[in-house]
Amino acid sequence: MLTKRIIPCLDVKDGRVVKGVNFVNLRDAGDPSENAKIYNDEGADEIVFLDITASYEKRKTMVDVVKKVAEKVFMPLTVGGGIGTLEDIRNLLNAGCDKISINTQAVKNPDFVKKASDKFGSQCIVVAIDAKKSKVKSQKSKVQVKSQKLKMQDNSEKSNNEWEVYINGGRDATGLDAVKWAKKVEELGAGEILLTSMDRDGTKDGYDIELTRKISEAVKIPVIASGGCGKLEHFYEALTDGKADAALAASVFHYREFTIREVKAYLKDKGVEVRL
Repeated sequence: MLTKRIIPCLDVKDGRVVKGVNFVNLRDAGDPSENAKIYNDEGADEIVFLDITASYEKRKTMVDVVKKVAEKVFMPLTVGGGIGTLEDIRNLLNAGCDKISINTQAVKNPDFVKKASDKFGSQCIVVAIDAKKSKVKSQKSKVQVKSQKLKMQDNSEKSNNEWEVYINGGRDATGLDAVKWAKKVEELGAGEILLTSMDRDGTKDGYDIELTRKISEAVKIPVIASGGCGKLEHFYEALTDGKADAALAASVFHYREFTIREVKAYLKDKGVEVRL
């Protein structure tokens, strides 16, 4: 049995780690490189660095900050935010990261996922999916994508979406159904999916287990559950009921509510295979 992974996430804005609720009301949570070193020493399996305003601000990920983080850790580092070209990926890999997380550009130009996977290998390409429970059923998205197969659904199809994909740091709805999009990015060559429930993000009410399970059952590639962790039990639920391969959390680690070692010890006691 493959071991389940525990992954702290550094959401970075203006060079500082931040955390909010439902992607807004951000507050400072420290220096990225110092946080990364703590998580490395505690035995995190991987770490995710997301430059959360890069795509919205139409700029590149902060390579200098990524370098500082990479120098502090000896575990896999995934970086996302503002990545739109193969050169962006190459620069970040050269800066020391191991995987690249693509969200906005993947939706706007799905072929980019395939090109990136072909160039650097599927094990290097993570597609991040920010999903929110659908509420509006009669409004088409204004976001356009190039692929004919992925053009926004008409109203009748949109009304059947349970979770809708958002881009640009959760600002823009796309009309894409999250489960269908997960299947598509797997076909395009993504090696992993980082799935964030926007409804649960920062709430500490627990991961969206139904969403996580549906995505996990729909694809064969690993799925990282994200958004809503507030208790030790939530990690267990995501990795068992949610069928996720990894659980990602931010604020509970940043504000020292519990450590990665405590999480892993709890999971081990519950019969979940983890690396101690």
